[in-house]
Amino acid sequence: MSFLIWTQILISALLIGSVLLQNKGSGLSSTFGGSGEGFHTKRGLEKFLSSATTILGALFILNSLAFLI
Repeated sequence: MSFLIWTQILISALLIGSVLLQNKGSGLSSTFGGSGEGFHTKRGLEKFLSSATTILGALFILNSLAFLI
């Protein structure tokens, strides 16, 4: 049980970091009067952070479900 708690803390910290490091104008805010850059593909660090956020989010959910077992 202690392992799951420390894993949850680590995943949470990494997930918060990956979300905060992402590009500010690429979310829903650009829809409502944000930057008018148009569509662009993700490259380099932006693509890595997007993938890392998705993977860490899935790990967070799986680890949370493991607490129930």
